Amino acid sequence: MNHDGHRVDNDAMAQPKVLLVDDDEVNLLLTSQALRERGFAVTEATSGEHALRLLGKMAPDVAVLDAVMPGLDGFETCRLLRDLPGFESLPVLMLTGLDDDASINRAYEAGATDFFVKSTQWSLLAGRLRYLLRSSRTRQELERSKAKLARAQDLARMGSFDWRRQQSSLNLSAEGLRVLGFLTDQPVGFRKLLRMLSYEDRGGLLSVLHEIFRHNSVIATDIPMTLDDGRMRIIHTEAEPEFNEHGMLIGYTGIVQDVTDRRMAEDKIRHLANFDALTGLPNRRQLIWRAERALEHAKRLNHQVGLLLIDLDRFKVINDTLGHGAGDDLLTEVARRLRSCVRHSDQVMESSLESMASRSHRTLEAVGRLGGDEFVALLPEVVDEMDAERVAMRVLDLMREPIFVGGQECFVTASVGIALYPRDGATVADLIRNSDMAMYSVKSQGRNNLSLYRPALAGKGREKLELESALHKAIERNELVLHYQPKIDVRAARMVGAEALMRWQRGSVLVPPGDFIPLAEETGLIIPMSEWAIREAARQVRIWRDSFGFAESIAVNLPNRLFERTDLVDHIHEAVSHYGVPHHSIELEITETGLMRDLQNVIPSLHRLNEIGVEISIDDFGTGYSSLAYLTTLPISELKIDRSFVRDLGMTPQSSAVVTAIIALARSLGLRVVAEGVENLRQMEVLHRLGCTVMQGFLFSRPQLPDAIDAWLQQTVLPKKAPWIARANEGADVVLGGAVAARAHPAA
Repeated sequence: MNHDGHRVDNDAMAQPKVLLVDDDEVNLLLTSQALRERGFAVTEATSGEHALRLLGKMAPDVAVLDAVMPGLDGFETCRLLRDLPGFESLPVLMLTGLDDDASINRAYEAGATDFFVKSTQWSLLAGRLRYLLRSSRTRQELERSKAKLARAQDLARMGSFDWRRQQSSLNLSAEGLRVLGFLTDQPVGFRKLLRMLSYEDRGGLLSVLHEIFRHNSVIATDIPMTLDDGRMRIIHTEAEPEFNEHGMLIGYTGIVQDVTDRRMAEDKIRHLANFDALTGLPNRRQLIWRAERALEHAKRLNHQVGLLLIDLDRFKVINDTLGHGAGDDLLTEVARRLRSCVRHSDQVMESSLESMASRSHRTLEAVGRLGGDEFVALLPEVVDEMDAERVAMRVLDLMREPIFVGGQECFVTASVGIALYPRDGATVADLIRNSDMAMYSVKSQGRNNLSLYRPALAGKGREKLELESALHKAIERNELVLHYQPKIDVRAARMVGAEALMRWQRGSVLVPPGDFIPLAEETGLIIPMSEWAIREAARQVRIWRDSFGFAESIAVNLPNRLFERTDLVDHIHEAVSHYGVPHHSIELEITETGLMRDLQNVIPSLHRLNEIGVEISIDDFGTGYSSLAYLTTLPISELKIDRSFVRDLGMTPQSSAVVTAIIALARSLGLRVVAEGVENLRQMEVLHRLGCTVMQGFLFSRPQLPDAIDAWLQQTVLPKKAPWIARANEGADVVLGGAVAARAHPAA
């Protein structure tokens, strides 16, 4: 339709539906024909009653009503139409031949959207209808947007408000009233709002508002409020100032939003990030933050800061014995006790502190969990080391009291290391490191005590660190060596085996085992070192077999943790197979204490080793606190009498009695018995007389390199030049003579 203005707007509907109502059939026909020619779909009605019936069957986009009709006129029809559900916003155009103001006002009062004076200007009528349709669509979109906005605000618990100067109340939207817990259309005065705040918050808010109004600045703050129903809520308020054309402030427009849930979630996240989930104490992150702030304030105020590192003694034993649940209960109770030792603050410290005059840095004081069973007590202001020691003593006294966990009474003591700023360190890392050194010095001296950091401890710590670093490289640098101490059968004056003892040739210094074996066990290096010792011992057996027909075994000391490894048997098999020596050429020694500590884990490995011919020797026998029952069930071949019993032989009857009992026990069980630590002829003679003929000690030979052992055999043992050989032979004659006399005279 390209002529007479019949073009349809792009915004218009393709076929807008029109309900045309007119009692004059000629006008009805002419008008409907003109509208159809201009792109409208027209439904005709000849009366108001007819129109209302049609509305029950159709949904027109616009209604055109003749104002003057018999029966229901256009005004009444419009009024009744507006009462029908769904037609409250239907565009209604009133056709009238009357142009007086009363008729126009009556049309609007009846609910008409617009009016049009009857004429034959059909294009003008069509344009008016399209305008009404566009306005209707715009209004509908606005209504939908308004509904969506209201829904969004409702979901976000948000509402709007505006305030004008000289007003004593806020104009709140319906959503804003709901946020604040008020009824709709309820006036909200400033006094009523202030009464919803606590006394402390009320004064703070008034100060903020005065400052904002003075500078005409933006409002953005969270306000804790108690609603009329008693609920505690946090209301976020944002508002911007509005100015008139002269730049004068006329009021504020903004929003109120209930952010209680969000703030609770944020507080929970902040708490989880800063506090230990198990004990509720500040975690490592929060402790370091507090300590850094405490050092800053100490530097400004020229006072000291104390840091106590608290480590539980024997916690692992309880955790492994009673289970991790009991361990968690124990840590929770320890945290409760430690909290009572200081002015503990659970506040999450994230922002800078308040004025220095208030000494607010003291709120940093707290006890926290550094990790595992380690705790830290931060003392942000101490006069001297005595202050810190007093807190440490309170900790030790509280920890000595019994704790009930897992239905059992437990005793858990603590070791406390103390470091002070600035004396013992200028940074938090320095204080933690130095208090850790002090704590470990307590551990090494028996635990259950406190120690102040001293510079000498740092030297020991550095030496230990250097030693550990060098020990890691000792194997790859071939710095480990085995020294061998022979086992001597004094009756036959020959070597019947040897014990391999590990040494560390660190440059020109031979490091004794007491200096590096404990460190190797602590760091786990003892595993590869022990595996190396097994291979090296197998190699030495091969050399001695080829050199002088050595057919005995070399004993290698193993830590009990190596017996727990499932590949121990494979490792020994690989070592002896590589050098072509029998399995029995390697003997394994384990201490009695180590055996009993992990007996259940060690037993399977012992049986597997016994099956392939590897013999087991119990070292330091008699020094452990164990039952003798395991001797009858475990595949043990040899007992070694500890040097502490050998030392006083011939001097105290008690030592002879113990050694006699061990020898008798070994004989009755069919076990070999070896006495270690034999240093003089007196000890040898007593042992020989008691029936122990296999010995090792300095009397015969110190632990030496293989070449020195070869020379010792050639120069001392084979020529029988050693003084102990002659004495051993004399002792054998005495024993033999006594046995002959006993057979000749049984009664004696």
